[in-house]
Amino acid sequence: MIPFSILDLAPITEDADAVKALANTVDLARRADELGYRRYWLAEHHNMPGIASAATAVVIGQVAAHTRTIRVGAGGIMLPNHSPLVIAEQFGTLDAFFPGRIDLGLGRAPGTDQTTARALRRDSASHPDRFPDDVAEILALFDPPEPGQAVRAIPGAGRKVPVWILGSSLFGAQLAAALGLPYAFASHFAPGELMRALEHYRRHFRPSRFLDRPYAMAGFNAYVAQTDAEARFHASSMEQAFVALRQGRPGPIPAPIEGYRQRLGRLERSVVEQTMACSAIGSVDTVKAEIGAFVERAGVDELMVTNSSFDHAARVRSFELLAEVREQLDGPARE
Repeated sequence: MIPFSILDLAPITEDADAVKALANTVDLARRADELGYRRYWLAEHHNMPGIASAATAVVIGQVAAHTRTIRVGAGGIMLPNHSPLVIAEQFGTLDAFFPGRIDLGLGRAPGTDQTTARALRRDSASHPDRFPDDVAEILALFDPPEPGQAVRAIPGAGRKVPVWILGSSLFGAQLAAALGLPYAFASHFAPGELMRALEHYRRHFRPSRFLDRPYAMAGFNAYVAQTDAEARFHASSMEQAFVALRQGRPGPIPAPIEGYRQRLGRLERSVVEQTMACSAIGSVDTVKAEIGAFVERAGVDELMVTNSSFDHAARVRSFELLAEVREQLDGPARE
C-alpha cells in the first residue's frame, strides 16, 4: 500500500493557545515517528486564529529535533511571502542539522488575507505570477555553486533538499510536470480540481534530474475512532471551522457538536460536503474502505492525511488507528 504521511496545521483550540498547540504538534510528531508515517509536514498560514505554524521553518526544526527517522517538511512554504534566498538558506540550514530528512513544499498563494500579505513586507516584485521564476531560483540556489557565482545560499548550496510543488488547481500541476518535480494536491480542503490536475501532471510530466517518473500526493482528511458516531463527532470541529472560514469569521478550532451536519442549513451543509469531499470519517473498517476507494480512484503515490480534532488525545488516537488501517490495506509500502 502507498505510504501515509501527516499534514499538521498546529491547530489552536478554543480552550487553549498557540503554546499548547505547538506542544501538541511535537507530541503528535513523536508518535507519528513511532508509528511509521513517511512524512510530517507543517503549513504556513498567517493571522489565522486557529493555526500556530506561521513560523514554519522554526516549527520544522523543533519537530525534527524531537523525532528520529520521519521526514519533516513544509506543506508548504508560501513563496510570495519570502525571498527565494531566505528560503534556500533556511532549508539548507535545516538539512545541515537533519541531513536527508527535510522536504520543501512550495505554494504560490500567500496563505492569508491581502491586508496581512502586505504586512509581511514583500515588495511589488513579490507576486504569485513570479512563482515559477522563484521556484527556479530556489532550485538553482540548492545546486553546487558555479565559479564566480555572486550570490550563494550558505547553508543551502549543494544540499539535496527535495522540492515539491503544491497546488489546488491546474497551475501547480502544470509547473510540477514541466520541471519534473513531485506534486502535492490540496484535496483536503479544495478537492474540486483533483482529478483534472493529476491527469495533467501525469500526462505532461517531463523526466528530470529530480524524478524519472511522476510522483503525486493528495491531501486527505481522516477521523478514525472506535465507532463511526464517535469519529463524526470529532470531525464536527473541522466542519465548523470550514463553515466559519467560508463566512469570513475564522477562529480557533471549536469544540465538537453531536449531530452537527444535521443542524446545518442547505448552504452550510453544501460547504461542508464540498470542502470535505476527500475525507474518511468512521471506524477502522469504514475508513479502510473509504481510503481504499479513494486511492484506487485517484491513483496517487502517497496520502497526506490531516486531522484537526479539538481533543488532542482523540487526534493522536485517530492517527494510531489510521496506522492500523495502513497495515490492513493490501500490499507492501512503496519506497
